[in-house]
Amino acid sequence: MTATEPLPLFPLHTVLLPGAPLGLRVFERRYLDLVAECGRNGRGFGICMILEGEEVGAPATPAAFGVEARIEDFGSDSNGLLTLQVRGQRRFRVARSRARDSGLLVGDVLWCEDAGTPSLLPQHAALATLLGELLDKVGGEYPGLGHAGANLRQLEDAAWVGWRLAELLPLSDEQRLALLQQDDPHRRLDRLLEWMDEE
Repeated sequence: MTATEPLPLFPLHTVLLPGAPLGLRVFERRYLDLVAECGRNGRGFGICMILEGEEVGAPATPAAFGVEARIEDFGSDSNGLLTLQVRGQRRFRVARSRARDSGLLVGDVLWCEDAGTPSLLPQHAALATLLGELLDKVGGEYPGLGHAGANLRQLEDAAWVGWRLAELLPLSDEQRLALLQQDDPHRRLDRLLEWMDEE
């Protein structure tokens, strides 16, 4: 049996994906304490999609799969609330969770095994082309990675292509969660193709 590792959780009505950025506003005491704790120990925290409940108040019921978030930057908004810029890292599965007295959820998590950098299969080449076109349009986080200045190594990485398409395409949170639960990068791309064919 693989050992679990405790990880504080920040349930949200959204799905964080590996490699994707996310902006957060933090005002509840339990999450301010969480940010301070992460700053002290240099670790991240887990973001899971909420299945039942709300982002504020009583602890919500989180999905069983989530992604570790690492803080890249912080500041404050016009109301003086703490703002964070985080980025998704490793996927995890929550074996069990418990609430601290503060209401902060802590999960005992198992880290998901990722398959390194598997190459794109021929049947997924059109998805890499689509991603290149999307990156040409959005730039932003990934300047120069579209066709105009393609980083071919990343556009040939099945896992990276899948996560970036999941981030950029107009998918539902339920669809993103389904992709997050899938260990095989090629199967993730198969699912994306299936959904696009249904449109």
